[in-house]
Amino acid sequence: MAMHGMRGLSVFISDIRNCQNKEQERQRIDKELGNVRNRFKNEKGLSPYEKKKYVWKMLYIYMLGYDVDFGHMEAVSLISAPKYPEKQVGYIVTSCLLNENHDFLRLAINTVRNDIIGRNETFQCLALTMVGNIGGREFAESLAPDVQKLLLSSSCRPLVRKKAALCLLRLYRKNPDVVNVDGWADRMAQLLDERDLGVLTSSMSLLVALVSNNHEAYWSCLPKCVKTLERLARNQDIPQEYTYYGIPSPWLQVKTMRALQYFPTIEDPYTRRTLFEVLQRILMGTDVVKNVNKNNASHAVLFEALALVMHLDAEKEMMSQCVALLGKFIAVREPNIRYLGLENMTRMLMVTDAQEIIKRHQAQIITSLKDPDISIRRRALDLLYGMCDVTNAKDIVEELLQYLSSADFTMREELSLKAAILAEKFAPDLSWYVDVILQLIDKAGDFISDDIWFRVVQFVTNNDDLQPYAAAKVKEYLEKPAVHETMVKVSAYILGEYSHLLARRPGCSPKEIFGILHEKLPTVSTTTIPILLSAYAKILMHTQPPDQELQSQIWAIFNKYESCIDAEIQQRAVEYFALCQKGAALMDILAEMPKFPERKSSLIKRAEYSEADTAEQSAIKLRAQQQPSNALVVTDQPPANGATSPVPVGPLSLAMVPSMITTEDHTSTDPALSQQNGSLTKVDPQHPSADLLGDLLGPLAIEGPPGATVQSEYNAVSRLEGGPDAVDGSAIVPVEEQRNTVQPIGNIAERFHALCLKDSGVLYEDPYIQIGIKAEWRAHHGRLVLFLGNKNTAPLVSVQALMLPPAHLKMELSLVPDTIPPRAQVQCPLEVVNLRPSRDVAVLDFSYKFGTNMVNVKLRLPAVLNKFLQPIPVPAEEFFPQWRSLSGPPLKLQEVVRGVRPMPLPEMANLLNSFRLMICPGLDPNPNNLVASTTFYSESTHAMLCLIRIETDPADRTQLRMTLASGDPTLTFEYVPKTSHEHVKFKTLVLTDFSHIPSAG
Repeated sequence: MAMHGMRGLSVFISDIRNCQNKEQERQRIDKELGNVRNRFKNEKGLSPYEKKKYVWKMLYIYMLGYDVDFGHMEAVSLISAPKYPEKQVGYIVTSCLLNENHDFLRLAINTVRNDIIGRNETFQCLALTMVGNIGGREFAESLAPDVQKLLLSSSCRPLVRKKAALCLLRLYRKNPDVVNVDGWADRMAQLLDERDLGVLTSSMSLLVALVSNNHEAYWSCLPKCVKTLERLARNQDIPQEYTYYGIPSPWLQVKTMRALQYFPTIEDPYTRRTLFEVLQRILMGTDVVKNVNKNNASHAVLFEALALVMHLDAEKEMMSQCVALLGKFIAVREPNIRYLGLENMTRMLMVTDAQEIIKRHQAQIITSLKDPDISIRRRALDLLYGMCDVTNAKDIVEELLQYLSSADFTMREELSLKAAILAEKFAPDLSWYVDVILQLIDKAGDFISDDIWFRVVQFVTNNDDLQPYAAAKVKEYLEKPAVHETMVKVSAYILGEYSHLLARRPGCSPKEIFGILHEKLPTVSTTTIPILLSAYAKILMHTQPPDQELQSQIWAIFNKYESCIDAEIQQRAVEYFALCQKGAALMDILAEMPKFPERKSSLIKRAEYSEADTAEQSAIKLRAQQQPSNALVVTDQPPANGATSPVPVGPLSLAMVPSMITTEDHTSTDPALSQQNGSLTKVDPQHPSADLLGDLLGPLAIEGPPGATVQSEYNAVSRLEGGPDAVDGSAIVPVEEQRNTVQPIGNIAERFHALCLKDSGVLYEDPYIQIGIKAEWRAHHGRLVLFLGNKNTAPLVSVQALMLPPAHLKMELSLVPDTIPPRAQVQCPLEVVNLRPSRDVAVLDFSYKFGTNMVNVKLRLPAVLNKFLQPIPVPAEEFFPQWRSLSGPPLKLQEVVRGVRPMPLPEMANLLNSFRLMICPGLDPNPNNLVASTTFYSESTHAMLCLIRIETDPADRTQLRMTLASGDPTLTFEYVPKTSHEHVKFKTLVLTDFSHIPSAG
């Protein structure tokens, strides 16, 4: 090829490569670009051959990073050349230089279409390849029908049809409307009967994209996919050119199994049995060999098979086989295989039955923590974190503590955080938890966040039995010559509050404790000095009788820091010195810190909200639903037989926190007694029996104001059931009235009932989206976070969320994004304020679009009356005066409920605890009765004390009498269950129907 008419492209490339520096190269290329530009201007003098040569040269210059915009039109014009050499250059250079939105591409659409519908197969392949690489929406609208015809044509060679399938895949991704679902599903099934593996592989890629958007339209393709997979697994009629290291078309196997994962279930028993036989063959036939290429291909097939096994929720025997196979992988020398084994074992944690089997490989997983490859160490840490539960937490945490000393600095922060979370969630006892956190601070102080030692302080403060032990332990650490500043902070706080509990122990006098703390003062930063000053003031306050020498030392320190430049230190020094002058009054002013209110651990929140591996997050969420937390979070886990049983409160549960149990699985064997939404069966009122407590808890024959009660009751029923007299029907939409083509997964009503008793869980789920809730309640305020998770590989669009609050709730929902990206989760905070007592329920009107499916659901939100209760113990000397002062209606109301199923009092007490009512033992002399108390919060009532008494008859356990008293008549009326006529079915969200609870016997 000539340059300046004589020198060729190869000479030009050689000249460029021989340039000594970048500046020389730039000068050489600028000179050549000027020449090419002049040649293009004099286009009439260029032959097609010369034009082709200069376009090639322009492409090479572009690849070196130089701008060649002036030549775009010349490249596009070559597409319409009549001969193959020029047309080939036009298509290739256009694909490299232009993107799908370039204006010049519009000029070539007609030429490209003529090549596609023409009879020259070479030109067809060139056109399909370019469109498959850079085709956009305009190409999709213009060329999709022609490409579909090529794909379905029986007269075209497989080479052309293969490229047509990939081209159609590109066009479908740019504009899904180009593939008509109604007319294309049967044709797609016909394509899967193709014997040519090239066409079949390309068609399978197209199918994966189609079923990811709408699997319901392609059910006819499912048995064809299984048949294809069976053909490949048995190596039937597989040409040699499609066999890679003895593996029949591994790419097609992977694509086929991925397409199967978009179908939720396989109903046909023959198809399901055939598929499991194929998967069994893959699992049995895969092993680690020396050839790396064969390993890569076989493992790609194997790991896709594992994902399909998990998706299909296979039998436990096959799960055991999968885990055993992964156990072999994590023990081999090849690091890539070990990594894949650990990664897929982490994904296996999503399967319920697999966790116990994975535990058998715990020793080998712990060994991987010491692997030279940091990526393997990270994956082993994720796996240990996900597989941890109450049975193995102690061993895993101790291993993590040992590994902490030798771990990379890049891993220590993550390692410390996860060890702290595991210790918090699964601690067998409080002292072990304190030991673990103090060891973490001692070994990795620079990597310990404040949240970790804040949490220790909360537990020590809220558990009296732990305070002497914690004070003694931190004193031991402080006596070491080198102590991290975080250890000084936690030690100063605990010793300041509780060192007086150690006063009788050797070496623990106030003066000695002060000396140990004061030794650390010169070594700490200005952020720690205020904590030390507070500890000094507390020590001085607890020193009885006063020690003049100690007092002089501490006052001297306060005097020293009264002129400190740091405002926080100066203020504390001045105030503490002034307070110390008050003598005995100091005891009241610096009294012991009160108990912390129950709150969810900020550490666990960090773990939930952090951006981590998808498999790890899935495992974490599943474990949170399946495992009972022995420590901070009491997980609601109903017994397998459906009977209610007391939920044990772990030793790390904060003070005054009631047990929480769920009644979502409780069903009544008597249809007449089973009411939706936990409603109470209405019975005729009867006169209460003689009360054993006489004047203290006297009998009441009160049903509320006669006329108003019935009318209000009827209005409440109308609102909840969507009757004609509904006051706020939009806010109380029955879920059962919704009609969508997309059906929910699980029972929406049961999910709602479960969330009425706990603060986190799944509110709604269907094949495309999962809506979860996490809530925090404090007095009359609530903060809910809606987690909107897209479960698919395509975005959810037209997402809308509208709150329909009842009149008694003020709700503010943050902005909900219009689109949720694939496999993504968005968080939408919702603020709630309770204005007054009411049983009405807020509704979330939620809608989205996925493919051609428009889904709209109306979901009741668990912002119910019992969420604004706070259990409080009331001693006898306070209870009885309060009870007497609330002498009758409307402040004290009573109801008799008949037809309940018998249940033991301890189970009934646990049920009341789940509604945030605190049982007050010993107040009622009748052992068959229960007395409870709680505090209701609203903006109108503020903190309102509620007293409840439940009387049971030992001779007839099928009835009980409930009496409720409060200082607000509206609260009493809303809280107590009522009876009127047989046809009125009042649906309460606060007091559950005891008839739903089966007998313990």
